[in-house]
Amino acid sequence: MLDFTYEDKAEASGYALICGIDEAGRGPLMGPVCAAAVILPRHFEIEGLNDSKKLTEKKREALFPVITSAALAYSVAFATAEEIDEINILNATMLAMNRAIAGLSPAAQFALIDGNCKRSITLPAETIVGGDAKCPSVAAASVLAKVSRDRLCYELDKQYPEYGFAKHKGYGTREHIAALEKYGPCPCHRRTFLKFYNYDK
Repeated sequence: MLDFTYEDKAEASGYALICGIDEAGRGPLMGPVCAAAVILPRHFEIEGLNDSKKLTEKKREALFPVITSAALAYSVAFATAEEIDEINILNATMLAMNRAIAGLSPAAQFALIDGNCKRSITLPAETIVGGDAKCPSVAAASVLAKVSRDRLCYELDKQYPEYGFAKHKGYGTREHIAALEKYGPCPCHRRTFLKFYNYDK
């Protein structure tokens, strides 16, 4: 259940501008990982807000403009498939998160991060396992990150329609694996995620 316990705790420690951060797209075989950072007004409640994984695509899309118009600041950023291959998915996720933090105006003073890793984060921060289902600002970030990455998948689907990106969003479904076996990887695939693919065949 969402409540402002974590935001209130950070505020009690002296921080006024507190952002929630979440990512989308760590697991897919293609495309960038996306991170979003959101600063909500104090105790501002958004009807229907929840962990993006618990919402339908239609509901996420409906919430996107509500969140962006209500937020004091928000930012969405990416780390590319090439960066994921070069520095690994965890480091690329942190890179995307820091890019999202850097894009906030006004700047955040403290970050609430979904998950259990805050290494290299450029702000004082607290991690919250399952934070997207507990903390409103993190839930808002989860929606922005998921919608933004899904929209990108639709664009990539237009460029590479044979892979079905619009349907599976790059995850390793049977359909996606079959397309990889038939057509080979495209430029947006993460090569380090394709250990099963024989590049010599």
